[in-house]
Amino acid sequence: MSKVSPTSPDSVRRIHPHAWLWEPLESDPTFVVRSMFGAKAVYLDGKIVLCFCATAEPWLGVLVATDQPRHAALLAEFPELVPHPILPKWLYLAESVSSFERIATRIVALARRRDPRLGVVPKPRKTRTSPGRDRRPAGRP
Repeated sequence: MSKVSPTSPDSVRRIHPHAWLWEPLESDPTFVVRSMFGAKAVYLDGKIVLCFCATAEPWLGVLVATDQPRHAALLAEFPELVPHPILPKWLYLAESVSSFERIATRIVALARRRDPRLGVVPKPRKTRTSPGRDRRPAGRP
């Protein structure tokens, strides 16, 4: 059985290309980053605020987690944002936008300041039942 050395390619974790954007948030005591559909979702105070995607359009950029009534205010400040074509409840900043780095940095700063336009309380996770397990309450036929 072969061992993997700490410097072998198999042991190197791939760093997300947008990790530098969420670094200013990492010192926040409520900061959490979780994988979500191949992306990295950033939470502050239990709310999802941003989602960093690095695959292919329309999943290559930053999703801004917000409610639709708040879209107009964010779009007025950041006209480069658009409703995401698959998740239109959130706004999207494509990496292909010429000012992506500058705008993404400003949006991260809004999240850090707890701008009320950002953030959505996630729905509670559903508990999974074991396959083949009877879903009826105990003691019921």
